Amino acid sequence: MTSVIERLRGDGPKFSIEFFPPRDTADEAVLWKAIRELEPYDPAYMSITYGAGGSSRDGTVRSIARVATETTLVPMAHLTAVNHSVAELRNVIGWYASVGVRNILALRGDPPGDVYGEWIPHPEGLTYAEELVQLVRELGDFCVGVSAYTYGHPRSADLESDTKYLVRKLRAGADFAIAQLFHAPEDFLRLRDRVAATGCDVPVLPGVMPLTTMRTLQTTIKLSGAPAPGKLLDRLEPLADDPKAFRAAGIDVTTELCEKLIAEGVPNLHFYTFNRSKATREVIARLGLVPARA
Repeated sequence: MTSVIERLRGDGPKFSIEFFPPRDTADEAVLWKAIRELEPYDPAYMSITYGAGGSSRDGTVRSIARVATETTLVPMAHLTAVNHSVAELRNVIGWYASVGVRNILALRGDPPGDVYGEWIPHPEGLTYAEELVQLVRELGDFCVGVSAYTYGHPRSADLESDTKYLVRKLRAGADFAIAQLFHAPEDFLRLRDRVAATGCDVPVLPGVMPLTTMRTLQTTIKLSGAPAPGKLLDRLEPLADDPKAFRAAGIDVTTELCEKLIAEGVPNLHFYTFNRSKATREVIARLGLVPARA
């Protein structure tokens, strides 16, 4: 199977898409509608998230297997170390390999129920994401990704130490990193420059969420871990009571952010889709990333 890093090579920017696993049959239908709508756009890869402590593991495993066997997409499976023994992690990794999935995003994960709660390692598990990277590498010919935080991980003392730990994950065997959400292109580019300054040349990719509603704006602020700049709020908050106008302005903001990243040589834009395709399709069309056959 083609690897994520192979898909990132070549000329011109690319994009990828992320979904979350279905909770029930209705959710599964929504997920697959979005997958099928985006498949003709030939994303570099697609991923499905994995709940803390394996709370949505079965949905992730089932869905990623279906993607691997029933679509033309390059799948990447998420895997977290939370509440898993090494034996359990080995089992999941082996199952991914058995259905042809060779791309894994290796995450330590957050404590279930409270992302800022105390991290308690499984007594027979792993403590750090870099250990999970090493485990995946030991078990086969996988392409491995890790997460990065544009403004620093909430538990990091400062950006310097956060960068140090990110580079340790990358040098443990990761092929790329995907940055959590951010508000301005300059914020992501500073993260990329911090990593490059250490001599590490592993690609760091930006995570992007189309701003279509007040909820998506609030989610971006929450997941980024940083307050939104006044300029962004001044542009969008006055439209809170006009959903159509908010959506139009939000798509403009998202497109402008992506245009600036592409101009700076960013090789791939990773879109969080909320299991819907329309906004992502609109943005990539504006960016000229739609293949001729779509």
